[in-house]
Amino acid sequence: MTHSNSDPHSSDAVLGGNNPAPRQGAILGGIEGILQKLSNPDLTIRLEALEQAWRYGDAGRSCLEQALSDRSKTVRRRARWLLRQSKNTDTLLPPLPLWNLTERLAGYPGYSGTHVTRFANREVQEFQSGQSLSNPQHTAYALRSDYEDENGMTNGLNALLNAPEAEQIEALVFGMWDDGEGVCTGDSSSQGLVEQLASLSDRLPNLKALLIGDITYEECEISWLVQSDMSPLLQAYPQLEVLQVRGGGSLEFQPTENALHKKLKALILETGGLSRETVLQIYAWDLPALEHLEFWFGSDNYGGDCWEQDLAPILDELIFPNLAYLGLRNSQFADDMIDRLVQSPLLAGLQVLDLSLGTLSDEGAAKLLECAAIRDLEILNVSESYLSGAMIDQLQSLGIQVLADRQRTEEYEDEDDRYCAVAE
Repeated sequence: MTHSNSDPHSSDAVLGGNNPAPRQGAILGGIEGILQKLSNPDLTIRLEALEQAWRYGDAGRSCLEQALSDRSKTVRRRARWLLRQSKNTDTLLPPLPLWNLTERLAGYPGYSGTHVTRFANREVQEFQSGQSLSNPQHTAYALRSDYEDENGMTNGLNALLNAPEAEQIEALVFGMWDDGEGVCTGDSSSQGLVEQLASLSDRLPNLKALLIGDITYEECEISWLVQSDMSPLLQAYPQLEVLQVRGGGSLEFQPTENALHKKLKALILETGGLSRETVLQIYAWDLPALEHLEFWFGSDNYGGDCWEQDLAPILDELIFPNLAYLGLRNSQFADDMIDRLVQSPLLAGLQVLDLSLGTLSDEGAAKLLECAAIRDLEILNVSESYLSGAMIDQLQSLGIQVLADRQRTEEYEDEDDRYCAVAE
């Protein structure tokens, strides 16, 4: 640990503006600000405080020790890990956490036509040919094609890999691609991009995080995106820890003879229609390190033919027993899966249950209230659902952090009028 000064650092965040009420005024700066953040009811704010405390050296260590008595097992676990690291080195910062809870619990960025600004807890930077890679381990470099540059992705990737620091890159974001037939529409799939990336694995030996399809609705609707088989990436990058894919069209995870990936910790599939076949292919993979799983199921109008019975391997058979974050998001059958969910032994180990963007109503939420294991969660996300104010009040009385923003109750008169938030 390199600092002992308790004054504010230039990297300290100042929260305010349009943030929700619990976050306003959450940081004053320096150790005083970290201590205030550690008392914030928002779990994500307390986790941010731990990362800042680490950067204050001996003065920050006392904050980490205080966090060992936090009510959240997530905070206690992270504080304990950081304290162990501080005993092993006086110079190196800890590796960044794989993802940031704020990053994953937020709504769909495609609503506002914006690209991601953070990925795998790293700032996203648009790569420009000729630029130096000043901080390749802690930056996610973004590459995109556009309608006027047929070779933008290929040229950009080649330029990136020719940079002297390229071997240190840990995170990449890919937006619109071009396969020679068009850009992200019609028959233009991600297959060429995936194959090219797989062939370049020897030049990216430290790659840990990949986002394929950071594409807004203004560029291409999510249901129009044509993906491809992602298994070559899992085979080519044994160090990969985060794989995020947007778009469900032609999305596959074809299992190989030895369908094993020892390091993958986060698998995130954002779709407007997730096929049952894709889900079954994922079940055929052995992913012993998986901690974070998100399925965005989408609409049956756009290929979403996965239903609650298809969740049995996750919820009943516990094929991914180490999950801490389970996202069953953007579902058109949210109420129907609650019965299976509340009976699952998986709940006992979860820290975050994310049911947002779907058709959850008061009927399904009432069953959550009756489930004792729900009270052991850190966070329950039911934003952009169909819940009444009274039901939200009951959920928030559970003693856990409940996210319930942007309910859509005024948009339906009966069950048949409900829809998942992200489809076309």
